[in-house]
Amino acid sequence: MEHQPHLSEPERIRRQKLNDLHQAGIDPYPAATFHVTVTSKEIKGNYENNPDDEKWKQVNFAGRIMSMRDMGKAAFVVLQDDPGRIQIYIRRDDICSGEDKSLYDTVFKKLLDIGDIIGISGHVFKTKTGEISIHTKTLTLLSKALHPLPIVKEKEGETFDAVTDPEFRYRQRYADLIVNPHVKETFQKRSLMIKTIRDFLNDHGALEVDTPVLQNIPGGAMARPFITHHNALDIPFYLRIANELYLKRLIVGGFDWVYEFSRNFRNEGMDRTHNPEFTILEFYVAYKDYYWMMDFTEKMLEKVAMELHGTTEVLMGENWLSYKAPFKRITIFDAILEYTGVDVSQLNEDELRSTCAKLNIPVESGWGKGKLIDELFSDKCEGNFIQPTFIIDYPVEMSPLTKKHRTKEGLVERFELMINGKEVANAYSELNDPIDQRERFEEQVSLMERGDDEAMFIDHDFLRALEYGMPPTAGIGIGIDRLCMFMTNQVSIQDVLFFPQMRPETRVVAEDEVKSESDVSNNSYEIH
Repeated sequence: MEHQPHLSEPERIRRQKLNDLHQAGIDPYPAATFHVTVTSKEIKGNYENNPDDEKWKQVNFAGRIMSMRDMGKAAFVVLQDDPGRIQIYIRRDDICSGEDKSLYDTVFKKLLDIGDIIGISGHVFKTKTGEISIHTKTLTLLSKALHPLPIVKEKEGETFDAVTDPEFRYRQRYADLIVNPHVKETFQKRSLMIKTIRDFLNDHGALEVDTPVLQNIPGGAMARPFITHHNALDIPFYLRIANELYLKRLIVGGFDWVYEFSRNFRNEGMDRTHNPEFTILEFYVAYKDYYWMMDFTEKMLEKVAMELHGTTEVLMGENWLSYKAPFKRITIFDAILEYTGVDVSQLNEDELRSTCAKLNIPVESGWGKGKLIDELFSDKCEGNFIQPTFIIDYPVEMSPLTKKHRTKEGLVERFELMINGKEVANAYSELNDPIDQRERFEEQVSLMERGDDEAMFIDHDFLRALEYGMPPTAGIGIGIDRLCMFMTNQVSIQDVLFFPQMRPETRVVAEDEVKSESDVSNNSYEIH
């Protein structure tokens, strides 16, 4: 075998085994499919109740080898498929015959490894210790694993040497999913959460739509965009920061209720609750307002909690979050007053700057009144709202796309939903006055000229759409990744994203870091 200096010793050993398999006439990656007739979940869930059923006498099962216990002429092996794990019993005299019995020692015992994928045929039985297992009659190698898995030791239901290094887990999610079964459960719940929301919206008459990811104006939110270039048109394009303005164009066009699960991109910071690429649900409903939207949102989240957990009480960290409607509602000015002792409702920009300085809140010179109030709330108030709470009635300066409040001068009809101290949703009674909207956009341009790189662009086509007439509309954006965090008790957004953004790897595992197969652990795979 050709020497490959970048490989660890276990990797070189596995490549030698690969060559040995070829020499023995065994294809380690056969082209033929393997017909699976049963899963580990089906066996464990049904065999006990009806062990004499004919279907247990002949089963085909496939999975990844997770542990091997050699007993001389026999072995117990644990295989893992999609739903879980099951033990199989392999006896030399069953899978080999005549002169081929030596193959058990030369092939099965020496050339198969933890991580390999095999297919077996046999019958289901229960061992003397009471464990439901499969007695193997035939065995087929389906895929030879050339990279060793981190070894997770388990004994009497307890896990030792668990793979917890986030650098390894997020970068090699495929291996993380193999060795940490609970990780798969998080993503299964994420899928169920999205399905529940989609079904809830569909059942209420909403229409799911698609809108452009590449946009010539990054509209619909205040955020820094990713910029690319469209070669055919020879103009700059932006990855969307929001799909709001396109969905409202559809309301103008005559749809009464549209929604989209949108992949958005914001060229900003990364932390436990922010990822540059994220999923948001936005929906817009004609002839409704933000009061209706609050009622609908809390009912929808109540439904999600019940589907995922069977209760509206959901554990998040040390707190039990109650998704039982109705949620608490408080104005943003009252929230700031409650947690800072300062009534900011009548303060001008200079007075707000002075207030931020007194409260040791750093601000930038280009920020206007709305951004200063937003920073005050974010720094001093946001983290206090653990239970689901609607923060309502924002200053007009903070909300360039929102209808002015019908009774409160200087405010707009907007709410943000706070859960576990973080914003999860943002909603408005949408601004449908094209003259007012143009003036708001122009104010954003002046902020951009002052240095606010999150200020909005003017979208002239959207203004033209509004001039055709948009009915009174309620709209909302819900952060799916954050909501999933709080519905599945995860402290980091990276734990609910299959493949979060990371820096490129700077080096691979050095040869001397992994000495043998039994030494492989999460510590052996740290990447610096």
